Amino acid sequence: MKRVRVKHGAYKKYAILRDGYVIPLDADTFESALTAAEVGAPIPLSEVEFLSPVERPNKILGIGVNYAAHAAESVSFVDTKKPEVQKWFNKQATAINDPYADVHLPKVSEQLDYEGELVVVIGKRGRHVPRERAMEIVAGVTIGCDYSVRDWQRASQTMIMGKGFDTHAPIGPAIVSLDEIDDLSALEVRSYVNGEQRQSGHIRDLIHDIPAQIAHLTAAFTLEPGDLIFTGTPAGVGAGFTPPKWLKAGDRVRVEIDGLGYIENQIVTEPGRTVLG
Repeated sequence: MKRVRVKHGAYKKYAILRDGYVIPLDADTFESALTAAEVGAPIPLSEVEFLSPVERPNKILGIGVNYAAHAAESVSFVDTKKPEVQKWFNKQATAINDPYADVHLPKVSEQLDYEGELVVVIGKRGRHVPRERAMEIVAGVTIGCDYSVRDWQRASQTMIMGKGFDTHAPIGPAIVSLDEIDDLSALEVRSYVNGEQRQSGHIRDLIHDIPAQIAHLTAAFTLEPGDLIFTGTPAGVGAGFTPPKWLKAGDRVRVEIDGLGYIENQIVTEPGRTVLG
């Protein structure tokens, strides 16, 4: 099953993606959409706009340096040794973004970077989940890009300030249930900037696999429906080049994963408006 959230006219709907149509669901929250019945007539894709399939996650969690080749890249903001212990950070809820929406180049930095990733979407509450049962709490997987502001990331030991900028967590277009994927480990993540391929890596190459990630996280806190886990990015980020290839306004970043589709975002200058209330 492929669950989506779309805008149709003036309305936002949870729906099922099937055969070139979306079929609305009788649901107004992500959790209710997991078990909701189909309602209403199919809507052609040409009439909808895809939104982030989870509107506002309670948690957006990301694991650092989780591909050996990425860990070995000449990046100055992390320890380049293969990590024996999982290294986690969080992105703010306001970072969530739609799969084809603009991404902001911050006013305060010119070091914007991309990290294409497979994103796990949690579907059930879980605490102290053993790795052999970890996938039982997974609703499905989707595509994400962990945009990172590298100078702000380096300045914070936890990396949080460089990871949580608004618009910097686009996901989508659909949450694909695990029963639709023959071999999760065989999926390939590919990232492109202005049509140039920059990243390629398979899920089987994760240093800490998805069950290990879920077991580790739930040893500390409860995972809840709609929580997102960014599972790691392959080598080829902009910071790994000499000189670095930072993103600029006007650039287009596309992330593809076999069987899941793609997301594509244009980089635009952040408006930078003061917001009070």
